[in-house]
Amino acid sequence: MIALTINGHDTQVDVPDDMPLLWVLRDVVGLTGTKFGCGIAQCGACTVHLDGQAIRSCVLPVSGAVGKKITTIEGIGDTDVGKRVQQAWLGVEVAQCGYCQTGQIMSATALLAQKPSPTDADIDTAMSGNLCRCGTYVRIRAAIKQAATGTTVVPQTIA
Repeated sequence: MIALTINGHDTQVDVPDDMPLLWVLRDVVGLTGTKFGCGIAQCGACTVHLDGQAIRSCVLPVSGAVGKKITTIEGIGDTDVGKRVQQAWLGVEVAQCGYCQTGQIMSATALLAQKPSPTDADIDTAMSGNLCRCGTYVRIRAAIKQAATGTTVVPQTIA
């Protein structure tokens, strides 16, 4: 048995030590908000927090999460920053298909928890590697800025 702390709850799972955390969360624990995208940590759809840091759960063996606090999209709204990010995502209407958005929100929340007033360069660095096939990057940036400032940000098109 492996002991995990997921969204503030202690959980025991009977899985191999090398099973990717993504599959433990989705298939064993039933938290399906975290998505499978590529399986090689390149797209960001599987992003969760491990002790507050954004990590790719598709390549992290569950044994690497033992003794650490795991936060998924299902628990991120329990934090002030996570709630602000989720509200900004809705306010700016970021999502189109929505598949990548859980990973995007998790990365944005980790950024704002570390840097409450990020620059555009900070946003670019933190969000790089989170792919959106619908191309909502302009709205993602606007939502991050809105969550950081608390004011409505109108997405600007790139000229």
